[in-house]
Amino acid sequence: MNQTITCYLLYGDKELSDKNIKHFTESPYVKDICLLTNQHIPETTLPENCRVLPYGSFDSTSALTQIAAHTSTPYLLIYTKPQILQWGEMALERMIDYLSAPECGMVYADHYQIAGGKQTNAPVIDYQFGSLRDDFNFGSVLLFNTSRLKEAAGRITSEYNFAGLYDLRLKLSQNADLVHINEYLYSEVENDTRKSGEKIFDYVDPKNRNRQIEMEAACTEHLKEIGGYLKPEFKQ
Repeated sequence: MNQTITCYLLYGDKELSDKNIKHFTESPYVKDICLLTNQHIPETTLPENCRVLPYGSFDSTSALTQIAAHTSTPYLLIYTKPQILQWGEMALERMIDYLSAPECGMVYADHYQIAGGKQTNAPVIDYQFGSLRDDFNFGSVLLFNTSRLKEAAGRITSEYNFAGLYDLRLKLSQNADLVHINEYLYSEVENDTRKSGEKIFDYVDPKNRNRQIEMEAACTEHLKEIGGYLKPEFKQ
């Protein structure tokens, strides 16, 4: 089971990113690490098993298709935050155990959040076939079955700048299970300290309009593919 995972991390602050790189490099399960960043980073300054993809986030379809194409290990891990990640004991082992089920395409887990030096529980909920929210909370660690992800990526027909990961998740859910592990497996550092009442109105912020339009298009395409789309026909 050793070296079965390729990890994709956001490269932000150098000090924090270097700690994550070291942390992942020390895991016996990690074969390769790929950093997503628009910064210029000489690969000669990185560990031997670490490379760079020139994308600033996991939002675009282009980034996700490149990730699928660059992965040769059985499992693929995406960490969606640029902050330090702290693994719990046997965390990757538990995630791989769940992902080894043939019908499983992705796993995610309960976790802890650390903000202002305080640790709080951050449980997540089970994903169901009708879970369409683009902001469904999976936590920041997503571990995929690579062959399942490649199959889903091969069915992508639209190019998105913002809805790439959402579109891929919907495609994956059509033929595979997205499994919630009801265990606290890691800690993530919370950098958005706004109150929840402020966060829920992000979708009406004018600067997010293009993003929301793409999310709606990806959701509509998904509903058409699974036979759940109702054409909006109205009487005058």
